[in-house]
Amino acid sequence: MTVGLDGTDAGSAAADWAAHEAELRNATLELVHAEDWAQYGPFAVPLPEPRRQWAEDLLSLTRDRLLRTHGTLDISTRGTRGIAAAKVLSSSAEDADLLVLGSRGLGAVAGFIVGSTGSATIRHTDTPVVLVRPFDSEHHPLRPADDAGPVVLGVDLHSNCDRLLAFACEEAARRSCPLAVLHCWSLPPALSYAPGLDPGVAQEMTDRLETTLRRLLSPWERKHPQLAVDTRILIGQPAIQLLDASSDAALLVVGRRIRRPALGARIGPITHAVMHHATSPVAVVAHE
Repeated sequence: MTVGLDGTDAGSAAADWAAHEAELRNATLELVHAEDWAQYGPFAVPLPEPRRQWAEDLLSLTRDRLLRTHGTLDISTRGTRGIAAAKVLSSSAEDADLLVLGSRGLGAVAGFIVGSTGSATIRHTDTPVVLVRPFDSEHHPLRPADDAGPVVLGVDLHSNCDRLLAFACEEAARRSCPLAVLHCWSLPPALSYAPGLDPGVAQEMTDRLETTLRRLLSPWERKHPQLAVDTRILIGQPAIQLLDASSDAALLVVGRRIRRPALGARIGPITHAVMHHATSPVAVVAHE
Protein backbone atom coordinates (compact mmCIF):
# COMPACT_ATOMS: atom_id res chain seq x y z
CA MET A 1 0.00 0.00 0.00
CA THR A 2 1.24 3.50 -0.86
CA VAL A 3 0.41 6.93 0.58
CA GLY A 4 1.48 10.25 -0.91
CA LEU A 5 2.82 12.91 1.48
CA ASP A 6 3.03 16.65 0.82
CA GLY A 7 3.46 18.12 4.30
CA THR A 8 -0.17 19.27 4.67
CA ASP A 9 -2.75 18.26 7.29
CA ALA A 10 -4.55 16.38 4.54
CA GLY A 11 -1.40 14.37 3.80
CA SER A 12 -1.00 13.58 7.49
CA ALA A 13 -4.63 12.42 7.69
CA ALA A 14 -4.06 10.26 4.62
CA ALA A 15 -1.02 8.65 6.29
CA ASP A 16 -3.05 7.87 9.44
CA TRP A 17 -5.88 6.36 7.39
CA ALA A 18 -3.44 4.33 5.28
CA ALA A 19 -1.68 2.95 8.36
CA HIS A 20 -4.99 1.73 9.78
CA GLU A 21 -5.93 0.24 6.41
CA ALA A 22 -2.55 -1.48 6.09
CA GLU A 23 -3.14 -3.15 9.47
CA LEU A 24 -6.57 -4.35 8.31
CA ARG A 25 -5.02 -5.79 5.16
CA ASN A 26 -1.86 -7.11 6.85
CA ALA A 27 0.04 -5.16 4.20
CA THR A 28 3.25 -3.17 4.05
CA LEU A 29 3.06 0.62 3.81
CA GLU A 30 5.19 2.87 1.61
CA LEU A 31 5.39 6.63 2.26
CA VAL A 32 6.14 8.56 -0.93
CA HIS A 33 7.07 12.21 -1.44
CA ALA A 34 7.95 13.67 -4.85
CA GLU A 35 9.72 17.00 -5.24
CA ASP A 36 8.61 18.47 -8.56
CA TRP A 37 11.23 21.10 -9.37
CA ALA A 38 9.18 22.64 -12.16
CA GLN A 39 6.42 23.77 -9.82
CA TYR A 40 8.78 26.11 -7.98
CA GLY A 41 9.67 28.27 -10.96
CA PRO A 42 9.82 28.55 -14.74
CA PHE A 43 12.97 26.43 -14.98
CA ALA A 44 13.54 22.84 -13.91
CA VAL A 45 16.38 23.43 -11.47
CA PRO A 46 17.38 21.50 -8.34
CA LEU A 47 15.76 22.64 -5.12
CA PRO A 48 17.81 24.34 -2.41
CA GLU A 49 19.23 22.14 0.33
CA PRO A 50 16.75 23.28 3.04
CA ARG A 51 13.86 22.10 0.88
CA ARG A 52 15.50 18.73 0.26
CA GLN A 53 16.13 18.35 3.99
CA TRP A 54 12.50 19.25 4.70
CA ALA A 55 11.34 16.47 2.37
CA GLU A 56 13.62 13.91 4.03
CA ASP A 57 12.41 15.00 7.47
CA LEU A 58 8.79 14.77 6.36
CA LEU A 59 9.24 11.11 5.42
CA SER A 60 11.28 10.09 8.46
CA LEU A 61 9.15 11.96 11.01
CA THR A 62 5.90 10.60 9.54
CA ARG A 63 7.31 7.07 9.63
CA ASP A 64 8.36 7.49 13.28
CA ARG A 65 4.96 8.91 14.23
CA LEU A 66 3.06 6.05 12.60
CA LEU A 67 5.29 3.41 14.21
CA ARG A 68 4.48 4.81 17.65
CA THR A 69 0.84 3.79 17.19
CA HIS A 70 1.24 1.00 14.61
CA GLY A 71 4.38 -0.66 15.88
CA THR A 72 3.93 -3.91 13.95
CA LEU A 73 3.68 -2.24 10.52
CA ASP A 74 6.41 -2.64 7.93
CA ILE A 75 6.84 0.99 6.77
CA SER A 76 9.26 2.14 4.08
CA THR A 77 9.90 5.61 2.62
CA ARG A 78 10.77 6.89 -0.82
CA GLY A 79 11.57 10.39 -2.00
CA THR A 80 12.22 11.55 -5.55
CA ARG A 81 13.42 14.83 -7.04
CA GLY A 82 12.79 16.53 -10.35
CA ILE A 83 9.96 14.23 -11.44
CA ALA A 84 6.30 15.23 -11.61
CA ALA A 85 4.51 14.03 -8.47
CA ALA A 86 1.62 12.52 -10.44
CA LYS A 87 4.05 10.35 -12.41
CA VAL A 88 5.78 9.17 -9.25
CA LEU A 89 2.51 8.32 -7.52
CA SER A 90 1.11 6.58 -10.61
CA SER A 91 4.29 4.53 -10.88
CA SER A 92 4.17 3.64 -7.19
CA ALA A 93 0.54 2.61 -7.49
CA GLU A 94 1.42 0.00 -10.13
CA ASP A 95 2.99 -2.15 -7.42
CA ALA A 96 0.42 -1.37 -4.72
CA ASP A 97 -3.08 -2.65 -4.08
CA LEU A 98 -4.19 0.78 -2.85
CA LEU A 99 -2.98 4.39 -3.17
CA VAL A 100 -4.01 6.91 -0.50
CA LEU A 101 -3.93 10.70 -1.00
CA GLY A 102 -4.99 13.68 1.08
CA SER A 103 -7.57 16.25 0.02
CA ARG A 104 -7.73 19.72 1.57
CA GLY A 105 -11.08 20.88 2.94
CA LEU A 106 -12.67 24.18 1.95
CA GLY A 107 -16.03 23.89 3.71
CA ALA A 108 -19.47 22.51 2.97
CA VAL A 109 -20.27 24.83 0.06
CA ALA A 110 -16.94 25.07 -1.70
CA GLY A 111 -16.16 21.43 -1.05
CA PHE A 112 -12.62 20.07 -1.21
CA ILE A 113 -9.55 20.56 -3.35
CA VAL A 114 -8.39 17.30 -4.85
CA GLY A 115 -5.65 19.19 -6.68
CA SER A 116 -3.95 18.71 -10.02
CA THR A 117 -1.61 16.02 -8.71
CA GLY A 118 -4.42 13.96 -7.20
CA SER A 119 -6.68 14.33 -10.23
CA ALA A 120 -3.89 13.42 -12.65
CA THR A 121 -2.92 10.40 -10.57
CA ILE A 122 -6.50 9.11 -10.42
CA ARG A 123 -6.92 9.47 -14.17
CA HIS A 124 -3.72 7.61 -14.99
CA THR A 125 -3.73 4.65 -12.62
CA ASP A 126 -5.90 1.56 -12.57
CA THR A 127 -5.11 1.01 -8.87
CA PRO A 128 -7.90 2.02 -6.45
CA VAL A 129 -7.23 5.49 -5.01
CA VAL A 130 -8.61 6.69 -1.67
CA LEU A 131 -8.95 10.41 -0.89
CA VAL A 132 -8.93 11.36 2.79
CA ARG A 133 -10.07 14.66 4.35
CA PRO A 134 -8.51 15.99 7.56
CA PHE A 135 -11.40 18.15 8.88
CA ASP A 136 -15.13 18.53 8.48
CA SER A 137 -16.88 21.76 7.50
CA GLU A 138 -16.66 23.05 11.10
CA HIS A 139 -12.92 22.30 11.26
CA HIS A 140 -13.43 19.47 13.74
CA PRO A 141 -11.40 16.27 13.38
CA LEU A 142 -13.21 13.61 11.43
CA ARG A 143 -14.16 10.26 12.99
CA PRO A 144 -11.30 7.84 13.63
CA ALA A 145 -10.52 5.44 10.80
CA ASP A 146 -11.87 2.46 12.73
CA ASP A 147 -15.35 3.98 13.12
CA ALA A 148 -18.11 1.44 12.52
CA GLY A 149 -19.94 3.40 9.81
CA PRO A 150 -21.08 1.54 6.69
CA VAL A 151 -19.25 1.16 3.42
CA VAL A 152 -21.39 2.87 0.76
CA LEU A 153 -21.10 1.84 -2.89
CA GLY A 154 -22.63 3.63 -5.87
CA VAL A 155 -23.19 1.43 -8.93
CA ASP A 156 -24.33 1.93 -12.50
CA LEU A 157 -26.41 -1.08 -13.51
CA HIS A 158 -25.44 -0.52 -17.14
CA SER A 159 -21.72 -0.98 -16.44
CA ASN A 160 -19.50 -3.88 -15.44
CA CYS A 161 -19.48 -3.47 -11.65
CA ASP A 162 -17.41 -6.53 -10.70
CA ARG A 163 -14.28 -4.60 -9.64
CA LEU A 164 -16.32 -2.14 -7.57
CA LEU A 165 -18.33 -4.91 -5.90
CA ALA A 166 -15.22 -6.94 -5.12
CA PHE A 167 -13.49 -3.92 -3.59
CA ALA A 168 -16.51 -2.74 -1.57
CA CYS A 169 -17.37 -6.23 -0.27
CA GLU A 170 -13.79 -6.82 0.85
CA GLU A 171 -13.60 -3.43 2.57
CA ALA A 172 -16.88 -4.01 4.44
CA ALA A 173 -15.80 -7.54 5.40
CA ARG A 174 -12.49 -6.25 6.79
CA ARG A 175 -14.32 -3.71 8.93
CA SER A 176 -17.18 -6.07 9.89
CA CYS A 177 -19.56 -3.28 8.94
CA PRO A 178 -22.70 -3.10 6.75
CA LEU A 179 -22.49 -2.55 3.00
CA ALA A 180 -25.01 -0.17 1.41
CA VAL A 181 -25.27 -0.52 -2.38
CA LEU A 182 -27.00 2.36 -4.18
CA HIS A 183 -28.25 2.86 -7.71
CA CYS A 184 -29.63 6.30 -8.49
CA TRP A 185 -31.83 7.21 -11.42
CA SER A 186 -34.14 9.92 -12.70
CA LEU A 187 -37.25 9.84 -14.87
CA PRO A 188 -36.71 11.25 -18.36
CA PRO A 189 -37.77 14.93 -18.39
CA ALA A 190 -40.61 14.22 -20.83
CA LEU A 191 -42.13 11.76 -18.34
CA SER A 192 -41.37 13.50 -15.07
CA TYR A 193 -43.41 16.57 -16.07
CA ALA A 194 -46.26 14.74 -17.83
CA PRO A 195 -49.48 15.75 -16.04
CA GLY A 196 -51.27 12.49 -16.81
CA LEU A 197 -48.44 10.16 -15.84
CA ASP A 198 -49.59 7.17 -13.81
CA PRO A 199 -48.00 7.63 -10.32
CA GLY A 200 -47.27 3.90 -10.31
CA VAL A 201 -44.81 4.15 -13.23
CA ALA A 202 -41.94 5.37 -11.06
CA GLN A 203 -42.58 2.62 -8.51
CA GLU A 204 -42.73 -0.03 -11.23
CA MET A 205 -39.41 1.12 -12.66
CA THR A 206 -37.89 1.22 -9.17
CA ASP A 207 -39.05 -2.36 -8.52
CA ARG A 208 -37.46 -3.53 -11.77
CA LEU A 209 -34.19 -1.86 -10.91
CA GLU A 210 -34.30 -3.37 -7.43
CA THR A 211 -34.69 -6.85 -8.95
CA THR A 212 -31.75 -6.22 -11.29
CA LEU A 213 -29.59 -4.96 -8.42
CA ARG A 214 -30.43 -7.95 -6.21
CA ARG A 215 -29.55 -10.29 -9.07
CA LEU A 216 -26.24 -8.47 -9.53
CA LEU A 217 -25.40 -8.77 -5.83
CA SER A 218 -26.45 -12.40 -5.42
CA PRO A 219 -23.05 -14.03 -6.20
CA TRP A 220 -21.22 -11.54 -3.97
CA GLU A 221 -23.56 -12.22 -1.06
CA ARG A 222 -22.87 -15.94 -1.45
CA LYS A 223 -19.13 -15.19 -1.44
CA HIS A 224 -19.45 -12.99 1.67
CA PRO A 225 -22.33 -14.56 3.64
CA GLN A 226 -21.38 -12.65 6.81
CA LEU A 227 -22.05 -9.26 5.18
CA ALA A 228 -25.16 -7.27 5.99
CA VAL A 229 -26.08 -5.80 2.58
CA ASP A 230 -28.60 -3.00 2.17
CA THR A 231 -29.78 -2.19 -1.37
CA ARG A 232 -31.29 1.17 -2.25
CA ILE A 233 -32.83 2.40 -5.49
CA LEU A 234 -33.01 6.18 -5.23
CA ILE A 235 -34.66 8.72 -7.52
CA GLY A 236 -32.75 11.95 -8.01
CA GLN A 237 -29.36 13.33 -8.96
CA PRO A 238 -26.82 10.52 -8.33
CA ALA A 239 -24.07 12.73 -6.87
CA ILE A 240 -26.46 14.38 -4.40
CA GLN A 241 -27.93 11.03 -3.34
CA LEU A 242 -24.49 9.49 -2.84
CA LEU A 243 -23.25 12.45 -0.81
CA ASP A 244 -26.32 12.32 1.43
CA ALA A 245 -26.12 8.54 1.91
CA SER A 246 -22.40 8.64 2.78
CA SER A 247 -22.52 11.37 5.43
CA ASP A 248 -21.78 8.80 8.17
CA ALA A 249 -19.89 6.28 6.02
CA ALA A 250 -16.57 4.68 6.89
CA LEU A 251 -15.85 4.69 3.14
CA LEU A 252 -17.65 5.78 -0.03
CA VAL A 253 -16.80 3.74 -3.13
CA VAL A 254 -17.37 5.07 -6.66
CA GLY A 255 -16.19 4.00 -10.09
CA ARG A 256 -14.17 5.48 -12.91
CA ARG A 257 -14.45 3.98 -16.38
CA ILE A 258 -11.11 2.93 -17.88
CA ARG A 259 -10.91 4.87 -21.13
CA ARG A 260 -7.97 5.49 -23.44
CA PRO A 261 -9.21 8.45 -25.53
CA ALA A 262 -6.91 10.46 -27.77
CA LEU A 263 -7.12 13.45 -25.43
CA GLY A 264 -6.33 11.42 -22.33
CA ALA A 265 -8.22 9.75 -19.50
CA ARG A 266 -11.03 11.55 -17.70
CA ILE A 267 -13.10 11.33 -14.54
CA GLY A 268 -16.88 11.16 -14.94
CA PRO A 269 -19.07 14.00 -13.59
CA ILE A 270 -20.62 11.99 -10.74
CA THR A 271 -17.29 10.71 -9.45
CA HIS A 272 -15.79 14.19 -9.90
CA ALA A 273 -18.56 15.76 -7.78
CA VAL A 274 -18.26 13.11 -5.07
CA MET A 275 -14.47 13.48 -4.94
CA HIS A 276 -14.77 17.21 -4.27
CA HIS A 277 -17.71 17.27 -1.85
CA ALA A 278 -17.87 14.04 0.20
CA THR A 279 -16.79 14.33 3.84
CA SER A 280 -16.05 10.61 4.24
CA PRO A 281 -12.99 8.94 2.67
CA VAL A 282 -13.68 8.28 -1.02
CA ALA A 283 -12.34 5.26 -2.93
CA VAL A 284 -12.21 5.67 -6.71
CA VAL A 285 -12.04 2.26 -8.41
CA ALA A 286 -11.21 1.99 -12.11
CA HIS A 287 -13.35 -0.48 -14.04
CA GLU A 288 -14.19 -1.46 -17.61
